[in-house]
Amino acid sequence: MTRIPSTTDVLGAPLSESLTEAVRHGEVFTHRWVVEAILDLVGYTPDRDLARMHIIEPACGSGAFLGPIAERLSASCRLHSRSIAEAVDAVSAYDLLSRNVRASRTLAMQHLLAEGWGEDDAMELATSWISQGDYLLQGEPVRNADFVVGNPPYIRLEDVPADRMKAYRSACSVMGGRADVYIGFYEIGLKSLKPDGVLGFICADRWMRNQYGSKLRELVSRSYSVELVLSMHDVDAFQEQVAAYPAISVIRNGTQGTTVVADTKKSFGSRAMSEFQTWMKSEDQHQISTESFHAARLPHWFDGADSWPAGSPARLAMLEDLGDRFGLLEDPSTGTRVGIGVATGADKVFLTHSADIVEEDRLLPMAMVRDTTSGSLEWSGTRLVNPWDDEGNLVDLADYPKLAGYYDRNGEVLRKRYVAVKQPHRWYKTIDKVDPRLRETPKLLFPDMKLTIHPVFDPGRLYPHHNLYFIVSDSWDMRVLGGILLSRVAEAFVEAYAVKMRGGTLRFQAQYLRRIRVPSPADISPEDRAALASAFDDRDVDAATTAALRVYGLTELPH
Repeated sequence: MTRIPSTTDVLGAPLSESLTEAVRHGEVFTHRWVVEAILDLVGYTPDRDLARMHIIEPACGSGAFLGPIAERLSASCRLHSRSIAEAVDAVSAYDLLSRNVRASRTLAMQHLLAEGWGEDDAMELATSWISQGDYLLQGEPVRNADFVVGNPPYIRLEDVPADRMKAYRSACSVMGGRADVYIGFYEIGLKSLKPDGVLGFICADRWMRNQYGSKLRELVSRSYSVELVLSMHDVDAFQEQVAAYPAISVIRNGTQGTTVVADTKKSFGSRAMSEFQTWMKSEDQHQISTESFHAARLPHWFDGADSWPAGSPARLAMLEDLGDRFGLLEDPSTGTRVGIGVATGADKVFLTHSADIVEEDRLLPMAMVRDTTSGSLEWSGTRLVNPWDDEGNLVDLADYPKLAGYYDRNGEVLRKRYVAVKQPHRWYKTIDKVDPRLRETPKLLFPDMKLTIHPVFDPGRLYPHHNLYFIVSDSWDMRVLGGILLSRVAEAFVEAYAVKMRGGTLRFQAQYLRRIRVPSPADISPEDRAALASAFDDRDVDAATTAALRVYGLTELPH
């Protein structure tokens, strides 16, 4: 294929001026080798009769995708003995800005002329293919696309004018919360595909994990097949330096099948991309590791609206395998439950170290994060000034004069809380109810934020504060489960799903703990039970990991 220097806009303005203006407006242009790879990956190749197919570029900018599309379409027409004029309906490209439309039409026309087609045909096709308009507001998508490709714009929805933002939310059902506009491009692009049609975008991959992408993940899981996720976070994929966490995602309108997941290093470029594509086509290797990329084939992709995992391809392959073979940690059949401690809304009032500030039976010993630091539960003396009775009802303050006096002295603070404003007659309640049975139940406690997974055993002495998550179970020996959860295998689940804080700190919240897969307690041999319990007692992560690998049927923990 011939690459044409883009120097003159035959439809109006100098193309170089259009490109310069685009850069000033913060648009991000994709390198040619990345565009070529995306077209290859979705199957937009000249051996197919492309004039009888339909490709959409929903945000064409100055034509990074349109040049290669025009070249491939031209080659296909010659290979299939067609006139280029027969491809008048083969391409639909959109852009909001008139300068981008002019630039893209110029570029498409130049490529067609360079391929030897007549000027009239070239101008007619360039004008027909490329339109000024908002792809997201074209009305209900017509499922007429064999391919949707591009690099959608990265714009926070709140940065869009209010009337357009309202229109976007109306047109794009998955664009919730503080979403990026590219969420809508995924939705409308997918809904434009024919059966077996393919979307290929290079775009930020944050939607796969962040809250604002949950509805899009649900849509994809329900109706489409994720075929490729190629992370390119450190790769020079664009003509401008951007921190966008880009990934190439290829999604098909069909039933979910196998998925390729790959991660790249900074050295990844056109040559490494060719090597990667060769590996993809061979299908005889489950995994590959080179100096520039790592990749693995998964039997299927992760489903649901919950965040999709992140990690190396080998680690993701392991997690999918464990997900197929083992059940979730929270399981009604074993009576295993994950929860969070009590939130008060006014810790300075409800928490005390005094043993006689109120009636004795109104003081509930509390487990705090600092009590778990050593790995053993060491109570620091914190108590909850507890307004709840054993039935889960607020106590009558008339029955507890010391409690009533204490709450009255702190009434200004307590009555200002949202829960008190909402229910003035229950002004002294904590945000969460207290379940008195939880204190006396053996449980594992997890600090909310920690560099590594840190289960701590409470035999039934304390009630957890809201910065602690807990696990209780009717079936598990808590020391055995503690050994599994102390292991790096369990930690791998949290690492894959949790949002990392500054310095690599992990959030061990209930939503992430619930993603951990565990074997059935009955399937663990007595020897492994003893090894796990002993490792937990000794806080020996290596021993816990060795025993956990055996019970999970793994030989090693992939990096």
